[in-house]
Amino acid sequence: MRRGPKRWRGPAMVKVPMNLAPKRAVQSAVVMLVLAATGPLAGAQRTPLRPGWNMFSPQQDVQIGRQAAADAERKLRLCNDPKADAYLTELGKKLVAKLPTNGVDYPWEFHCVNDKAINAFALPGGFVFVNRGAIEAADDEAQLAGVMAHELSHVALRHGTNQATKAEAAQGILGIAGGIFGGSVGGALITQLGSFAAGGVLLRYSRSAESQADVMGTQVLYDAGYDPRALAQFFEKLEAESKGKNPPEFFSDHPSPEHRVERVQEEIEKLGGVPANAKKDSPQFEAIKRELLALPAPPQAGKPGGPVPAPSANLTPYHTDLYSLRYPENWKRYPDGDGKGASFAPDGGIVQTTSGAGALAYGLIVRVDAEQGSTGDAGALQEATQKLIDGLKNSNASLKVKEQSRSTLSGQAALSTYLSNESPLGGKETDWMMTTLRAEGLVYFVCVAPEREFGKYQKACSAIFDSVQLPR
Repeated sequence: MRRGPKRWRGPAMVKVPMNLAPKRAVQSAVVMLVLAATGPLAGAQRTPLRPGWNMFSPQQDVQIGRQAAADAERKLRLCNDPKADAYLTELGKKLVAKLPTNGVDYPWEFHCVNDKAINAFALPGGFVFVNRGAIEAADDEAQLAGVMAHELSHVALRHGTNQATKAEAAQGILGIAGGIFGGSVGGALITQLGSFAAGGVLLRYSRSAESQADVMGTQVLYDAGYDPRALAQFFEKLEAESKGKNPPEFFSDHPSPEHRVERVQEEIEKLGGVPANAKKDSPQFEAIKRELLALPAPPQAGKPGGPVPAPSANLTPYHTDLYSLRYPENWKRYPDGDGKGASFAPDGGIVQTTSGAGALAYGLIVRVDAEQGSTGDAGALQEATQKLIDGLKNSNASLKVKEQSRSTLSGQAALSTYLSNESPLGGKETDWMMTTLRAEGLVYFVCVAPEREFGKYQKACSAIFDSVQLPR
Protein backbone atom coordinates (compact mmCIF):
# COMPACT_ATOMS: atom_id res chain seq x y z
CA MET A 1 0.00 0.00 0.00
CA ARG A 2 1.31 3.43 -0.86
CA ARG A 3 2.35 5.57 1.99
CA GLY A 4 1.76 9.25 2.40
CA PRO A 5 4.66 11.70 2.57
CA LYS A 6 6.16 12.34 5.94
CA ARG A 7 7.57 15.77 6.64
CA TRP A 8 10.60 15.85 8.90
CA ARG A 9 11.75 18.88 10.82
CA GLY A 10 15.46 19.38 9.99
CA PRO A 11 18.05 20.20 12.67
CA ALA A 12 18.98 23.83 13.30
CA MET A 13 21.95 25.16 11.29
CA VAL A 14 25.11 25.35 13.45
CA LYS A 15 28.67 26.34 12.73
CA VAL A 16 30.89 23.24 12.68
CA PRO A 17 34.58 23.59 13.67
CA MET A 18 36.84 22.46 10.85
CA ASN A 19 38.57 19.80 12.98
CA LEU A 20 35.20 18.17 13.77
CA ALA A 21 33.75 18.32 10.24
CA PRO A 22 34.78 14.77 9.12
CA LYS A 23 33.43 13.19 12.29
CA ARG A 24 30.22 15.23 12.09
CA ALA A 25 29.86 14.24 8.43
CA VAL A 26 30.00 10.58 9.42
CA GLN A 27 27.42 11.19 12.14
CA SER A 28 25.17 13.01 9.64
CA ALA A 29 25.42 10.09 7.26
CA VAL A 30 24.34 7.76 10.06
CA VAL A 31 21.43 10.06 10.91
CA MET A 32 20.32 10.10 7.27
CA LEU A 33 20.38 6.31 7.21
CA VAL A 34 18.29 6.19 10.38
CA LEU A 35 15.77 8.63 8.91
CA ALA A 36 15.61 6.63 5.73
CA ALA A 37 14.89 3.53 7.74
CA THR A 38 12.34 5.10 10.07
CA GLY A 39 10.47 7.18 7.49
CA PRO A 40 8.55 4.22 6.03
CA LEU A 41 7.72 3.02 9.52
CA ALA A 42 5.96 6.29 10.18
CA GLY A 43 3.99 5.94 6.95
CA ALA A 44 3.14 2.37 7.95
CA GLN A 45 1.01 3.70 10.81
CA ARG A 46 -1.91 3.70 8.37
CA THR A 47 -4.36 0.84 8.84
CA PRO A 48 -3.38 -2.16 6.69
CA LEU A 49 -6.20 -3.53 4.53
CA ARG A 50 -6.34 -6.48 2.18
CA PRO A 51 -9.09 -8.36 0.31
CA GLY A 52 -10.75 -11.29 2.06
CA TRP A 53 -11.11 -14.86 0.90
CA ASN A 54 -12.55 -15.04 -2.62
CA MET A 55 -13.42 -17.95 -4.90
CA PHE A 56 -13.35 -15.61 -7.89
CA SER A 57 -10.27 -14.31 -9.66
CA PRO A 58 -9.80 -10.56 -10.33
CA GLN A 59 -10.33 -11.34 -14.03
CA GLN A 60 -13.69 -12.87 -13.16
CA ASP A 61 -14.50 -9.74 -11.16
CA VAL A 62 -14.06 -7.81 -14.39
CA GLN A 63 -16.17 -10.29 -16.36
CA ILE A 64 -19.01 -10.17 -13.82
CA GLY A 65 -18.81 -6.38 -13.48
CA ARG A 66 -18.77 -5.80 -17.23
CA GLN A 67 -21.91 -7.90 -17.71
CA ALA A 68 -23.71 -6.23 -14.80
CA ALA A 69 -22.63 -2.76 -15.99
CA ALA A 70 -24.02 -3.40 -19.49
CA ASP A 71 -27.28 -4.52 -17.89
CA ALA A 72 -27.25 -1.46 -15.60
CA GLU A 73 -26.80 0.90 -18.54
CA ARG A 74 -29.92 -0.57 -20.15
CA LYS A 75 -31.99 -0.25 -16.98
CA LEU A 76 -30.75 3.03 -15.47
CA ARG A 77 -31.40 6.50 -16.79
CA LEU A 78 -27.96 7.95 -17.46
CA CYS A 79 -27.21 11.67 -17.65
CA ASN A 80 -26.00 11.26 -21.27
CA ASP A 81 -23.77 14.27 -20.63
CA PRO A 82 -20.29 13.72 -22.15
CA LYS A 83 -18.83 16.55 -20.05
CA ALA A 84 -20.06 14.99 -16.80
CA ASP A 85 -18.77 11.54 -17.74
CA ALA A 86 -15.41 12.97 -18.83
CA TYR A 87 -15.09 14.89 -15.56
CA LEU A 88 -15.95 11.81 -13.47
CA THR A 89 -13.43 9.79 -15.49
CA GLU A 90 -10.67 12.36 -14.96
CA LEU A 91 -11.35 12.59 -11.23
CA GLY A 92 -11.73 8.83 -10.93
CA LYS A 93 -8.44 8.10 -12.67
CA LYS A 94 -6.67 10.56 -10.35
CA LEU A 95 -7.97 8.57 -7.38
CA VAL A 96 -7.29 5.20 -9.01
CA ALA A 97 -3.63 6.17 -9.35
CA LYS A 98 -3.43 6.06 -5.53
CA LEU A 99 -5.61 2.97 -5.07
CA PRO A 100 -3.84 -0.23 -3.93
CA THR A 101 -5.11 -2.92 -6.32
CA ASN A 102 -2.40 -5.55 -5.74
CA GLY A 103 -1.16 -5.11 -9.28
CA VAL A 104 -4.55 -5.73 -10.94
CA ASP A 105 -5.21 -3.41 -13.88
CA TYR A 106 -8.98 -2.88 -13.83
CA PRO A 107 -10.63 -1.29 -16.91
CA TRP A 108 -12.35 1.51 -14.89
CA GLU A 109 -15.44 3.12 -16.35
CA PHE A 110 -17.31 6.09 -14.84
CA HIS A 111 -20.93 7.01 -15.56
CA CYS A 112 -23.23 9.82 -14.41
CA VAL A 113 -26.73 8.56 -13.49
CA ASN A 114 -29.70 10.90 -13.96
CA ASP A 115 -31.11 10.46 -10.48
CA LYS A 116 -31.49 13.04 -7.72
CA ALA A 117 -30.96 10.45 -4.97
CA ILE A 118 -27.65 10.96 -3.18
CA ASN A 119 -25.89 7.73 -4.04
CA ALA A 120 -23.11 6.01 -5.95
CA PHE A 121 -22.04 2.41 -6.45
CA ALA A 122 -19.19 0.46 -8.02
CA LEU A 123 -19.57 -2.98 -9.54
CA PRO A 124 -16.77 -5.57 -9.33
CA GLY A 125 -13.99 -4.94 -11.81
CA GLY A 126 -14.20 -1.14 -11.70
CA PHE A 127 -17.51 -0.04 -13.25
CA VAL A 128 -18.57 3.05 -11.31
CA PHE A 129 -21.95 4.83 -11.38
CA VAL A 130 -22.40 8.21 -9.65
CA ASN A 131 -25.83 9.81 -9.24
CA ARG A 132 -26.14 13.44 -10.23
CA GLY A 133 -27.69 13.84 -6.76
CA ALA A 134 -24.34 13.00 -5.15
CA ILE A 135 -22.55 15.57 -7.31
CA GLU A 136 -25.17 18.23 -6.60
CA ALA A 137 -25.09 17.53 -2.85
CA ALA A 138 -21.30 17.76 -2.53
CA ASP A 139 -20.03 21.14 -1.32
CA ASP A 140 -16.73 20.79 -3.17
CA GLU A 141 -14.63 18.40 -5.23
CA ALA A 142 -12.98 16.88 -2.17
CA GLN A 143 -16.35 15.65 -0.88
CA LEU A 144 -17.24 14.11 -4.25
CA ALA A 145 -13.76 12.58 -4.40
CA GLY A 146 -14.40 11.12 -0.94
CA VAL A 147 -17.60 9.39 -2.09
CA MET A 148 -15.83 8.03 -5.17
CA ALA A 149 -12.77 6.92 -3.19
CA HIS A 150 -15.10 4.98 -0.89
CA GLU A 151 -16.68 3.19 -3.88
CA LEU A 152 -13.31 2.52 -5.54
CA SER A 153 -12.16 0.93 -2.30
CA HIS A 154 -14.98 -1.61 -2.53
CA VAL A 155 -13.53 -2.62 -5.92
CA ALA A 156 -9.93 -2.82 -4.69
CA LEU A 157 -10.96 -4.85 -1.63
CA ARG A 158 -13.16 -7.01 -3.90
CA HIS A 159 -16.09 -6.77 -1.50
CA GLY A 160 -18.72 -7.69 -4.13
CA THR A 161 -17.39 -11.11 -5.06
CA ASN A 162 -16.29 -11.65 -1.46
CA GLN A 163 -19.97 -11.31 -0.53
CA ALA A 164 -20.91 -13.82 -3.23
CA THR A 165 -18.18 -16.18 -1.99
CA LYS A 166 -19.47 -16.04 1.59
CA ALA A 167 -23.02 -16.72 0.40
CA GLU A 168 -21.86 -19.75 -1.62
CA ALA A 169 -19.68 -21.06 1.20
CA ALA A 170 -22.37 -20.64 3.85
CA GLN A 171 -25.28 -22.16 1.93
CA GLY A 172 -24.23 -23.37 -1.48
CA ILE A 173 -27.15 -21.23 -2.51
CA LEU A 174 -25.83 -20.25 -5.90
CA GLY A 175 -24.85 -23.88 -6.23
CA ILE A 176 -23.36 -23.72 -9.71
CA ALA A 177 -19.69 -23.39 -8.86
CA GLY A 178 -17.57 -26.40 -9.69
CA GLY A 179 -15.94 -26.60 -6.26
CA ILE A 180 -14.80 -23.65 -4.20
CA PHE A 181 -11.49 -25.09 -3.11
CA GLY A 182 -10.64 -26.24 -6.62
CA GLY A 183 -10.81 -22.63 -7.72
CA SER A 184 -13.29 -23.47 -10.47
CA VAL A 185 -16.15 -21.04 -10.95
CA GLY A 186 -18.84 -22.09 -13.40
CA GLY A 187 -19.77 -19.87 -16.32
CA ALA A 188 -23.43 -20.11 -15.32
CA LEU A 189 -22.62 -18.64 -11.91
CA ILE A 190 -20.73 -15.75 -13.50
CA THR A 191 -23.66 -15.14 -15.87
CA GLN A 192 -26.10 -15.15 -12.95
CA LEU A 193 -24.02 -12.66 -10.98
CA GLY A 194 -23.55 -10.59 -14.14
CA SER A 195 -27.20 -9.57 -14.01
CA PHE A 196 -27.80 -6.13 -12.53
CA ALA A 197 -30.42 -7.73 -10.27
CA ALA A 198 -27.56 -9.65 -8.64
CA GLY A 199 -26.75 -6.40 -6.84
CA GLY A 200 -28.60 -8.03 -3.95
CA VAL A 201 -25.48 -10.18 -3.58
CA LEU A 202 -22.73 -7.98 -5.02
CA LEU A 203 -23.66 -4.65 -3.44
CA ARG A 204 -25.18 -5.53 -0.08
CA TYR A 205 -22.11 -4.87 2.04
CA SER A 206 -21.64 -5.56 5.71
CA ARG A 207 -20.82 -2.80 8.17
CA SER A 208 -17.30 -4.21 8.37
CA ALA A 209 -16.90 -3.83 4.59
CA GLU A 210 -18.25 -0.29 4.79
CA SER A 211 -15.76 0.56 7.53
CA GLN A 212 -12.90 -0.84 5.44
CA ALA A 213 -14.00 1.23 2.45
CA ASP A 214 -14.14 4.33 4.67
CA VAL A 215 -10.58 3.73 5.87
CA MET A 216 -9.12 3.00 2.44
CA GLY A 217 -11.11 5.88 0.95
CA THR A 218 -9.54 8.22 3.50
CA GLN A 219 -6.07 6.92 2.60
CA VAL A 220 -6.72 7.42 -1.13
CA LEU A 221 -7.96 10.97 -0.55
CA TYR A 222 -4.84 11.76 1.47
CA ASP A 223 -2.47 10.27 -1.10
CA ALA A 224 -4.25 12.05 -3.98
CA GLY A 225 -3.67 15.42 -2.27
CA TYR A 226 -7.27 16.07 -1.16
CA ASP A 227 -8.40 17.12 2.29
CA PRO A 228 -9.03 13.69 3.85
CA ARG A 229 -11.65 15.18 6.18
CA ALA A 230 -13.97 15.56 3.19
CA LEU A 231 -15.35 12.01 3.44
CA ALA A 232 -16.39 12.52 7.08
CA GLN A 233 -17.79 15.95 6.22
CA PHE A 234 -19.99 14.44 3.52
CA PHE A 235 -21.33 11.82 5.96
CA GLU A 236 -22.07 14.54 8.51
CA LYS A 237 -23.86 16.56 5.83
CA LEU A 238 -26.06 13.60 4.91
CA GLU A 239 -26.85 12.87 8.54
CA ALA A 240 -27.88 16.49 9.11
CA GLU A 241 -30.11 16.49 6.02
CA SER A 242 -31.77 13.20 6.99
CA LYS A 243 -33.10 14.33 10.38
CA GLY A 244 -36.86 14.20 10.46
CA LYS A 245 -37.22 12.52 7.06
CA ASN A 246 -36.16 9.48 5.10
CA PRO A 247 -32.40 8.96 5.07
CA PRO A 248 -30.46 9.54 1.86
CA GLU A 249 -30.27 6.50 -0.41
CA PHE A 250 -26.54 6.24 0.31
CA PHE A 251 -27.26 5.32 3.93
CA SER A 252 -30.03 2.89 2.91
CA ASP A 253 -27.66 0.96 0.63
CA HIS A 254 -24.43 1.45 2.60
CA PRO A 255 -25.05 0.33 6.22
CA SER A 256 -23.41 2.89 8.46
CA PRO A 257 -20.74 1.48 10.81
CA GLU A 258 -20.68 2.72 14.39
CA HIS A 259 -18.53 5.81 15.01
CA ARG A 260 -18.05 6.26 11.26
CA VAL A 261 -16.89 9.86 11.39
CA GLU A 262 -14.61 9.16 14.34
CA ARG A 263 -12.99 6.25 12.48
CA VAL A 264 -12.18 8.51 9.54
CA GLN A 265 -10.70 11.12 11.87
CA GLU A 266 -8.63 8.43 13.58
CA GLU A 267 -7.20 7.33 10.23
CA ILE A 268 -6.31 10.92 9.36
CA GLU A 269 -4.28 11.15 12.56
CA LYS A 270 -2.48 7.92 11.66
CA LEU A 271 -1.61 9.44 8.29
CA GLY A 272 -0.01 12.43 9.98
CA GLY A 273 -2.88 14.91 10.02
CA VAL A 274 -4.33 17.10 7.30
CA PRO A 275 -1.65 18.32 4.86
CA ALA A 276 -1.24 22.10 4.86
CA ASN A 277 -1.86 22.34 1.12
CA ALA A 278 -4.69 19.81 0.89
CA LYS A 279 -6.97 20.40 -2.10
CA LYS A 280 -10.65 21.22 -1.52
CA ASP A 281 -12.24 22.36 -4.76
CA SER A 282 -11.72 23.00 -8.46
CA PRO A 283 -13.34 25.15 -11.19
CA GLN A 284 -14.08 21.94 -13.12
CA PHE A 285 -16.21 20.59 -10.28
CA GLU A 286 -18.15 23.82 -9.91
CA ALA A 287 -18.79 23.94 -13.68
CA ILE A 288 -20.11 20.36 -13.80
CA LYS A 289 -22.25 20.91 -10.72
CA ARG A 290 -23.85 24.00 -12.35
CA GLU A 291 -24.44 22.03 -15.55
CA LEU A 292 -26.17 19.18 -13.76
CA LEU A 293 -28.28 21.51 -11.63
CA ALA A 294 -29.51 23.11 -14.85
CA LEU A 295 -30.65 19.76 -16.30
CA PRO A 296 -34.39 18.96 -16.22
CA ALA A 297 -35.57 16.87 -13.31
CA PRO A 298 -35.11 13.15 -14.06
CA PRO A 299 -38.24 11.14 -14.91
CA GLN A 300 -39.76 8.88 -12.27
CA ALA A 301 -38.53 5.32 -11.98
CA GLY A 302 -40.31 2.92 -14.25
CA LYS A 303 -42.31 -0.19 -13.46
CA PRO A 304 -41.07 -3.72 -14.10
CA GLY A 305 -40.94 -4.63 -17.74
CA GLY A 306 -44.01 -6.77 -18.53
CA PRO A 307 -46.52 -8.41 -16.17
CA VAL A 308 -45.26 -10.13 -13.04
CA PRO A 309 -46.24 -13.82 -13.10
CA ALA A 310 -48.49 -15.17 -10.36
CA PRO A 311 -46.67 -17.30 -7.76
CA SER A 312 -46.50 -20.97 -8.67
CA ALA A 313 -48.32 -23.44 -6.44
CA ASN A 314 -45.31 -25.75 -6.75
CA LEU A 315 -42.72 -25.02 -4.09
CA THR A 316 -38.97 -25.63 -4.10
CA PRO A 317 -36.83 -26.07 -0.95
CA TYR A 318 -34.29 -23.69 0.53
CA HIS A 319 -32.07 -24.56 3.51
CA THR A 320 -29.74 -22.75 5.90
CA ASP A 321 -28.37 -23.72 9.30
CA LEU A 322 -30.88 -21.39 10.96
CA TYR A 323 -34.08 -22.23 9.06
CA SER A 324 -35.50 -23.92 5.99
CA LEU A 325 -38.52 -23.09 3.86
CA ARG A 326 -40.17 -23.75 0.51
CA TYR A 327 -40.92 -20.98 -1.98
CA PRO A 328 -42.70 -20.79 -5.39
CA GLU A 329 -40.62 -22.52 -8.04
CA ASN A 330 -41.01 -19.60 -10.48
CA TRP A 331 -39.26 -17.23 -8.03
CA LYS A 332 -35.51 -16.63 -8.03
CA ARG A 333 -33.40 -16.46 -4.90
CA TYR A 334 -30.89 -13.72 -4.05
CA PRO A 335 -28.77 -14.61 -0.97
CA ASP A 336 -27.26 -12.16 1.47
CA GLY A 337 -23.50 -12.26 1.79
CA ASP A 338 -23.67 -13.22 5.47
CA GLY A 339 -25.28 -16.55 4.60
CA LYS A 340 -28.26 -15.89 6.91
CA GLY A 341 -30.74 -13.80 4.98
CA ALA A 342 -32.07 -13.98 1.44
CA SER A 343 -34.64 -12.46 -0.91
CA PHE A 344 -36.96 -14.36 -3.25
CA ALA A 345 -38.75 -12.72 -6.18
CA PRO A 346 -40.49 -13.52 -9.47
CA ASP A 347 -39.28 -12.09 -12.78
CA GLY A 348 -40.05 -8.38 -12.63
CA GLY A 349 -40.47 -8.49 -8.86
CA ILE A 350 -37.34 -6.42 -8.23
CA VAL A 351 -37.50 -2.79 -9.31
CA GLN A 352 -34.00 -1.57 -10.11
CA THR A 353 -32.75 1.49 -8.27
CA THR A 354 -29.62 3.52 -8.88
CA SER A 355 -27.94 1.74 -5.97
CA GLY A 356 -27.80 -1.48 -7.93
CA ALA A 357 -29.33 -3.50 -5.08
CA GLY A 358 -32.88 -3.08 -6.31
CA ALA A 359 -36.13 -2.70 -4.37
CA LEU A 360 -38.42 -5.65 -3.78
CA ALA A 361 -41.95 -5.04 -5.06
CA TYR A 362 -43.14 -8.69 -5.11
CA GLY A 363 -41.68 -11.57 -3.13
CA LEU A 364 -40.19 -12.55 0.20
CA ILE A 365 -37.39 -11.20 2.42
CA VAL A 366 -35.77 -13.25 5.20
CA ARG A 367 -33.42 -11.65 7.71
CA VAL A 368 -31.85 -12.40 11.10
CA ASP A 369 -31.34 -9.56 13.59
CA ALA A 370 -28.47 -10.99 15.63
CA GLU A 371 -28.58 -8.11 18.12
CA GLN A 372 -31.85 -9.41 19.57
CA GLY A 373 -31.00 -13.05 20.22
CA SER A 374 -33.20 -14.60 22.90
CA THR A 375 -35.62 -17.42 23.59
CA GLY A 376 -37.65 -15.37 26.04
CA ASP A 377 -41.39 -15.19 26.63
CA ALA A 378 -44.08 -13.56 24.52
CA GLY A 379 -43.23 -10.19 26.03
CA ALA A 380 -39.65 -10.46 24.80
CA LEU A 381 -40.86 -11.35 21.30
CA GLN A 382 -43.25 -8.40 21.32
CA GLU A 383 -40.48 -6.05 22.43
CA ALA A 384 -38.00 -7.35 19.85
CA THR A 385 -40.56 -7.10 17.05
CA GLN A 386 -41.41 -3.54 18.03
CA LYS A 387 -37.72 -2.59 17.99
CA LEU A 388 -37.47 -4.06 14.51
CA ILE A 389 -40.49 -2.12 13.30
CA ASP A 390 -39.16 1.10 14.84
CA GLY A 391 -35.86 0.54 13.04
CA LEU A 392 -37.63 -0.06 9.73
CA LYS A 393 -39.57 3.16 10.19
CA ASN A 394 -36.28 5.08 10.29
CA SER A 395 -35.79 4.34 6.60
CA ASN A 396 -39.49 4.00 5.67
CA ALA A 397 -41.34 7.02 7.03
CA SER A 398 -44.70 5.84 5.64
CA LEU A 399 -44.52 2.37 7.28
CA LYS A 400 -47.60 1.69 9.44
CA VAL A 401 -48.82 -1.31 11.43
CA LYS A 402 -52.28 -2.40 10.28
CA GLU A 403 -52.83 -5.55 12.33
CA GLN A 404 -50.87 -7.74 14.72
CA SER A 405 -51.66 -11.08 16.37
CA ARG A 406 -49.97 -14.03 18.05
CA SER A 407 -49.16 -16.98 15.82
CA THR A 408 -46.82 -19.95 15.51
CA LEU A 409 -43.95 -20.71 13.13
CA SER A 410 -42.65 -24.26 12.98
CA GLY A 411 -44.47 -24.89 16.26
CA GLN A 412 -42.77 -21.99 18.00
CA ALA A 413 -44.21 -18.73 19.27
CA ALA A 414 -44.37 -16.04 16.60
CA LEU A 415 -45.98 -12.70 15.87
CA SER A 416 -47.95 -12.09 12.67
CA THR A 417 -47.88 -8.42 11.64
CA TYR A 418 -49.49 -6.77 8.62
CA LEU A 419 -47.91 -3.47 7.62
CA SER A 420 -48.64 -0.82 5.00
CA ASN A 421 -45.81 0.93 3.16
CA GLU A 422 -45.04 2.86 0.00
CA SER A 423 -44.42 0.52 -2.93
CA PRO A 424 -41.41 1.15 -5.20
CA LEU A 425 -43.96 0.88 -8.03
CA GLY A 426 -45.96 3.79 -6.64
CA GLY A 427 -49.05 3.53 -4.45
CA LYS A 428 -49.23 1.29 -1.39
CA GLU A 429 -47.92 -2.18 -0.65
CA THR A 430 -48.86 -4.73 2.02
CA ASP A 431 -46.07 -6.39 4.02
CA TRP A 432 -46.99 -9.54 5.95
CA MET A 433 -44.26 -10.15 8.53
CA MET A 434 -43.72 -13.19 10.75
CA THR A 435 -41.21 -12.87 13.60
CA THR A 436 -39.84 -15.40 16.06
CA LEU A 437 -37.07 -15.26 18.65
CA ARG A 438 -34.13 -17.65 18.47
CA ALA A 439 -30.84 -17.85 20.32
CA GLU A 440 -29.20 -16.63 17.09
CA GLY A 441 -31.42 -13.54 16.91
CA LEU A 442 -34.84 -12.32 15.84
CA VAL A 443 -35.69 -14.22 12.66
CA TYR A 444 -38.21 -12.44 10.45
CA PHE A 445 -39.93 -13.29 7.19
CA VAL A 446 -41.64 -10.54 5.17
CA CYS A 447 -43.94 -11.29 2.23
CA VAL A 448 -44.39 -8.24 -0.05
CA ALA A 449 -46.85 -7.31 -2.80
CA PRO A 450 -48.70 -4.17 -3.96
CA GLU A 451 -51.80 -3.60 -1.87
CA ARG A 452 -54.17 -4.01 -4.84
CA GLU A 453 -52.67 -7.41 -5.66
CA PHE A 454 -51.94 -8.78 -2.20
CA GLY A 455 -55.02 -10.99 -2.24
CA LYS A 456 -53.43 -13.05 -5.04
CA TYR A 457 -50.20 -13.41 -3.02
CA GLN A 458 -51.61 -14.10 0.41
CA LYS A 459 -52.17 -17.81 -0.30
CA ALA A 460 -48.55 -18.17 -1.50
CA CYS A 461 -47.26 -16.30 1.56
CA SER A 462 -49.28 -18.56 3.87
CA ALA A 463 -47.85 -21.66 2.13
CA ILE A 464 -44.30 -20.32 2.59
CA PHE A 465 -44.83 -19.60 6.29
CA ASP A 466 -46.42 -23.04 6.82
CA SER A 467 -43.32 -24.63 5.24
CA VAL A 468 -40.82 -22.94 7.57
CA GLN A 469 -38.79 -25.32 9.71
CA LEU A 470 -36.66 -24.11 12.64
CA PRO A 471 -34.11 -26.33 14.41
CA ARG A 472 -35.17 -27.41 17.87
